[in-house]
Amino acid sequence: MQPSPEPEFAERVCELIARTQKIPAESVTLDKTFADLNIDSLDGINLLFAVEEEFKIDIPDDAASRIRSVRDVVEGIQKLLAAKAGS
Repeated sequence: MQPSPEPEFAERVCELIARTQKIPAESVTLDKTFADLNIDSLDGINLLFAVEEEFKIDIPDDAASRIRSVRDVVEGIQKLLAAKAGS
């Protein structure tokens, strides 16, 4: 089981999602899926581009295809940042 994301980090990701999708920030929580937030596949791709730019990371296509929720985004970014810091 993975540890819970740091609150400040998760909040930053939630705010980014709310801003890019033009939805109320309070509606974006870790437990929401993209479907819950009415984020379709094209919106999801645009969101991942925004995440890559914001966090200065590259999300591999295979990882991007598995992202279905806010928690997936947060945990995926954390893994990529940890790998980047370790290299």
